[in-house]
Amino acid sequence: MSVVGGRMPLMTTSAAVIVDAAAYAQAVQDAARAAAAYYAGGSSTLDDDTYDRLARGIAAWEAEHPDEVLPDSPTGKVAGGAAEGDVPHTVPMLSLDNVFSPEEFTAWTASLARRLGRDVTRFCVGPKLDGLAVAARYSGGRLTRLITRGDGTAGEDVSHAIGTVEGLPETLSEPVTLEVRGEILMTTAQFEHANEVRMRHGGQPFANPRNAAAGTLRAKERAYTVPMTFFGYGMLPLPGSDTALAGRLAELAHSDLMSMAAGLGVHTSAGTAVPDSVARTPEEVVARVQEIAALRAGLPFGIDGIVVKADLAADRRAAGSGSRAPRWAIAYKLPAVEKITRLLEVEWNVGRTGIVAPRGVLEPVVIDGSTITYATLHNPADITRRGLRLGDHVMVHRAGDVIPRIEAPVAHLRTGDEQPIAFPELCPRCGSDIDTSEERWRCAQGRNCHLVASLAYAAGRDQLDIEGLGTTRVVQLVEAGLVTDLAGLFALRREQLLGLERMGETSTDNLLAAIAKAKEQPLSRVLCALGVRGTGRSMSRRIARYFATMDHIRAADAEAMQRVEGIGTEKAPSIVAEIAELAPLIDKLTTAGVNMTEPGATAPQAAGTDVESESGGQNGGEGGGESGAESGGGGEKAAAAPAQDGPLAGMRVVVTGAMTGSLEKLSRNEMNELIERAGGRSSSSVSKKTTLVVAGEGAGSKRAKAEQLGVRLVTPDEFATQVEGLLD
Repeated sequence: MSVVGGRMPLMTTSAAVIVDAAAYAQAVQDAARAAAAYYAGGSSTLDDDTYDRLARGIAAWEAEHPDEVLPDSPTGKVAGGAAEGDVPHTVPMLSLDNVFSPEEFTAWTASLARRLGRDVTRFCVGPKLDGLAVAARYSGGRLTRLITRGDGTAGEDVSHAIGTVEGLPETLSEPVTLEVRGEILMTTAQFEHANEVRMRHGGQPFANPRNAAAGTLRAKERAYTVPMTFFGYGMLPLPGSDTALAGRLAELAHSDLMSMAAGLGVHTSAGTAVPDSVARTPEEVVARVQEIAALRAGLPFGIDGIVVKADLAADRRAAGSGSRAPRWAIAYKLPAVEKITRLLEVEWNVGRTGIVAPRGVLEPVVIDGSTITYATLHNPADITRRGLRLGDHVMVHRAGDVIPRIEAPVAHLRTGDEQPIAFPELCPRCGSDIDTSEERWRCAQGRNCHLVASLAYAAGRDQLDIEGLGTTRVVQLVEAGLVTDLAGLFALRREQLLGLERMGETSTDNLLAAIAKAKEQPLSRVLCALGVRGTGRSMSRRIARYFATMDHIRAADAEAMQRVEGIGTEKAPSIVAEIAELAPLIDKLTTAGVNMTEPGATAPQAAGTDVESESGGQNGGEGGGESGAESGGGGEKAAAAPAQDGPLAGMRVVVTGAMTGSLEKLSRNEMNELIERAGGRSSSSVSKKTTLVVAGEGAGSKRAKAEQLGVRLVTPDEFATQVEGLLD
């Protein structure tokens, strides 16, 4: 939570308007109550953005009425005056002041320069981690005490958590006596795990990772433990520190202090996609801020801004500190990605494969510049686990282009008027029974429940690419009883189509020609058109390239399916079961003459034979992510190798932004197919394994990450030249 600062143009918030002393007193009371809940256990009656507006409104009113400031006001106090502790800090552990725009940051640097009598020539720039500040005291290299920031003067002893925090070693690599300061937080994966464990033990899910970290750090007698992660951001001497070491800590640049901390075995931002870096000018700082902001949505941990510090020790000493914050550091806040709002209703929608999916209807809330009225609720089991009720205040998260999701109810805001969420007993679309045997419920009619959506998807550009067969035409065919499944499209006769409204001879002949052409599509597109649950365009290509023929796919068991890159122990059985369920439809398509082979692919030598793999990434999900042995178990991962002699042979390629020139008309799926025909591997995420990024107009976070990792960037025109022999 923040206390002071101005306005960032990209943010939807500004200072709350306080019109009189009564409104001011109420605002102070609301802020104090929210801060107390936030710093006590990570929960709050207000989300960060709302608290920021309130605190800035309080500060503005106090600036105009300096003689009427209330003692409980959060301004000028560490943690808003809400946190306490009984373990004194050897050096005050302060908060940070905030800025919200390049203009405010430039004004801060000018103010700092006036204070120093010179310009600052080195800044250290790094992520502002959304966790809890702690001080870790080491004696002779052994971790002896862990203390929260508290009110900045004294904190709470949480030494019981020693040994449960990743990145905070119990023994340093050298036997030194010093204090390491940093943030304890939960990564996204740790947060999800923590909620699973908490709900298994009958507890309410945490609203967000900070809430989870705050509650977990202070818990002393829980029946379970969950991991957290430490990020160091500072070091200082303690009584008993070696004199030479104390002198060194006092004189090192902040960037060198962080290198020293990493050398001692302390986890810092150095190994992340947003490591601390040194900037020479305010302009370089702002550029780095934008780079980090662009990467924010893809980070495995939460950040709510960027911390900028004077790097040189002499500058920090000369600037000094106020009662609440150092004058040599500032937090450049980013727009909020989490807000508290109310869950008004739950809608139940049926997808093209028959999945019955819940969607939360929200009281409209603005997050990161967008008005959010709907959010995903995943599945009925997830609703039950989270204990959601209609009317609940809920924490809604949105980052970048990610679909908004409901994290959890804010249980302490319940009034008693909340109502249970009613689950459907019959399919809300067709009235059939619902198969509830798995977490994702499905209509007993499967694809036939939403046949129009299923067929329109199959005919789409990235699947069978049947031009002229849009949703309107599919509705006609289904309502006329001419098509009852995908294979029915290939049995259509000319006289049947001519009998439909608005179907003349030309449009009929064109549609029949497009359907005939669709029979020649590669297996990967046919597989994608079938809409196998748990797959999509990228995964369909991997499966098709690995098995080469539909017969090999149908013969594969779960163990064989796991050898495909990105398919783990959970996904493999469901894909195998889905293929078996589709067997009658696949037989009909084969009889109709639809191609069931993948050009250029070679089938596995024999069942159970491992194929050499170049995979090994983190994410085994759909979408072309870097995936491998960590994606779900099942041993060595493999994918049929692309052409070995193409212009992209051995390269891992990511496409981002809008394509131009000769690539302008290609869909993203067609671009990925082009990459694989050229011998490369397509991916949707940039990592150290990425060889090349094709960055078109509007490329954002992926371009920024490629620059940060030193991955080669090319324009669409440069890429087109590289693969021109493969362009139609």
